[in-house]
Amino acid sequence: MTATAPFSRRHERRAASVGTRVRRLRLPPPPGEATGAFWLLAAVVTVLNMIGLVMVLSASSVTALRQTGTPWSYFEKQAMWTVFGLVALAVFMYVDVGFWRRHAKLWLAGAFGLLVLVLVPGIGASANGATRWIAVGPLQIQPSEFAKFALLIFVADLLADRADLIRDWRWTLAPVLVYLGGAAALIMMQPNLGTTVILATMVLAMLYAAGTPLTPLTGVTLVGVAAAAFSVASTPFRRARFLRFLDPWKDPSNTGYQTIQSMVGLADGGLLGKGLGSSRAKWGFLPYAHTDFIFAIIGEEFGMIGGVIVVFLFLTLGGIGAWAATRARDRFGMLVAVGVTAWMMVQAIINIGAVIGILPITGVPLPFLSFGGSSLLVNLAATGLLLNVSRHPVADSRPSRRRRSAVSVG
Repeated sequence: MTATAPFSRRHERRAASVGTRVRRLRLPPPPGEATGAFWLLAAVVTVLNMIGLVMVLSASSVTALRQTGTPWSYFEKQAMWTVFGLVALAVFMYVDVGFWRRHAKLWLAGAFGLLVLVLVPGIGASANGATRWIAVGPLQIQPSEFAKFALLIFVADLLADRADLIRDWRWTLAPVLVYLGGAAALIMMQPNLGTTVILATMVLAMLYAAGTPLTPLTGVTLVGVAAAAFSVASTPFRRARFLRFLDPWKDPSNTGYQTIQSMVGLADGGLLGKGLGSSRAKWGFLPYAHTDFIFAIIGEEFGMIGGVIVVFLFLTLGGIGAWAATRARDRFGMLVAVGVTAWMMVQAIINIGAVIGILPITGVPLPFLSFGGSSLLVNLAATGLLLNVSRHPVADSRPSRRRRSAVSVG
């Protein structure tokens, strides 16, 4: 007895020490609940990405063959970014949203730093009169895409922290507008009006969902619309684009060319389309067929039915995002869901509206479908965050089916 007592005490102390260390470990958060909204959102985004890969291959094949001697070059890059994007989606879906929230200021500072680097000569890469990219070896990243994501998390954190002060514009509306204005100013220096509009719409939607009083919010919206109108009116190339949008046939060989060729491609597609790979617009008639105007190639090759299916998929995504916002377990999750949903929907509307000729051309890509690594990576990361929110809905007060069965059996 006396010989075994010291061993027992040492064993108990060691077990207690191990237990203390285990409790101190930051174990990963629970995976959440695989809700119906989660699976539907995952299915919609999967289908959109599959359509995007196929259509990038089809729409870019002629351009890629002329530039590189192989029709696969743009598709291979898009496939690579899809893999990176899926990794980002998994990370943002699994890691607790509290982690991203705790470092909101860090993400925003990094995004602002990248936006400044774009404007530094020798670092920023230019194309078609705009400087929107940073070249990293053979790759190019677009910091404005990362700015959307960083501002989304920062604004959601700020508005969630100051929920009790939401009706005091000095503590909520004013600071949000300061950061939005800073990001918008840097993006407009690139220049990039389309992304600025998306950024502002996303933030305004979050402010509205947070409960900001309508009077100051309406005033801010009107000021933003006036600023956008002034930007268009005071810049020759934007003014020309807007006027030709109203009547592209006044300048069919220059400012109205893209709109006309886009509508010609859609008209050629008819109801059922010409078939995959059979587009004529991509043979040099429609510039940027694999980026900003990929929806026109979809309409030409798969007809009105193909275009309607794509629109339906985006509407479904918007509906799921709205549902996830109403069922979010906390205020931060709700605002994140609202922001991501507004971002994707507004960007899709601006792109498709420009392609079919009901909105001016702004150079905004179609989420998940257009060629572009930064856009695809960030869109999938944002989708991962939305999936994360949908996996952790607020607790339902009604008993689950399993619980009801157990009660009835008992």
